Amino acid sequence: MPRPLQRVVQALGLLGVVVALEFGFETLLPDAAWRQLALFAMVNVIAALSLNVINGMAGQFSIGHAGFVGIGAYTGAIVAGNLHQQLGGGDPLFGDSFLVMPAALAASGLVAALFGLIVGLPSLRLRGDYLAIVTLGFAEIFRLTIATATTGGADQGTVGRLLGALGGPIGYAGPDDTGIPQYAGPFWIFGAVVVATIVAWRLKFSGWGRALRALREDEIASAAVGVDPTRYKVTSFVISAAGGGVAGALLSSMRDGNPTVQPDQFTFAYSFDAITMVILGGSGSVTGSIVGGVLVTFTVKLIEQLQGLDSVLALKAAYPALDLNALRMVIYAAILIGLMILRPEGLFGERELFDRRWARKKRPPVGPAEPIPATTGAEAAAGAAPPEGQPPGSALEREAKPTGRELE
Repeated sequence: MPRPLQRVVQALGLLGVVVALEFGFETLLPDAAWRQLALFAMVNVIAALSLNVINGMAGQFSIGHAGFVGIGAYTGAIVAGNLHQQLGGGDPLFGDSFLVMPAALAASGLVAALFGLIVGLPSLRLRGDYLAIVTLGFAEIFRLTIATATTGGADQGTVGRLLGALGGPIGYAGPDDTGIPQYAGPFWIFGAVVVATIVAWRLKFSGWGRALRALREDEIASAAVGVDPTRYKVTSFVISAAGGGVAGALLSSMRDGNPTVQPDQFTFAYSFDAITMVILGGSGSVTGSIVGGVLVTFTVKLIEQLQGLDSVLALKAAYPALDLNALRMVIYAAILIGLMILRPEGLFGERELFDRRWARKKRPPVGPAEPIPATTGAEAAAGAAPPEGQPPGSALEREAKPTGRELE
């Protein structure tokens, strides 16, 4: 099958899968809590894939990814809520989602990319811990600016009224405070995961991705051969921020999710979870980020479910001062420490689950040609026949024959 036709067939197959998930997801997972967890895991996969561009491929250390996800969540919620009102309100319909979700995703990605450019231009001249401090400061400034905004004041000014409209610490629940319309079902979330995976894969194995990995290994040597460090790092930071914004838009409109966007959703803990997903799967690995996102999301949920066991409840009754939430984080941290000791490079390292090199047909090694045994002058004088395949005459005679260049 020709390669273009094969790609068309694969695209149609993936489209059929996400459409089937849209209409059969409730049958597949009847429990709304598990549906919410599965969709939340896919949103985390997109956040991990976007963070992997700057932390894994470019080798920078950003710990403020929650800020870009939060910007995307608020932008997507505002766009989706206002468009839903213009469409007449009511229950979100799958047909109307083709009008709402593209606009919400595009606006969230663009606004987050703009903030990524604003933060990245001055801060990516820094390295290591200094860059981490700047990105963490940006995420906390964004969160606290919304969380401390005063709502309902008459003398706040234009900026104060705009910030107050976001709900402050209570959260944003749409333009009429009835909740954000939940248009992002399995079709949009799983489809976004497919698109994000393809983009990340193509980026890694392109010339741009190789330049990013070269900067990660040795920035001075890369600059010496013509790679502009500032241009590549700022662009990768903008791409990472845009991906985080798209993840935030899907999170704010996620079906079976919370219809309110609150600033406490985007604390440092969310950034830490995203970093854990990237490092756990393997820094720089696309499939590693996918596995890490799913694994971290379900591991946290599994630890929460274990708190409902009879033995754990009996332990809590015996020791009322025992904080199970703190114990949950201790167990979670212990699992991560053990994994880092056993696999410090992550589950995959920089390799991929479906490495292109594995699919190549292995060719047999081609070694040097076997030397032709020489015939000595004594053997030629004695009339010894040369070995099979060897031209007549001695080695000395063959070496003495002039070449065409010497005759010139």
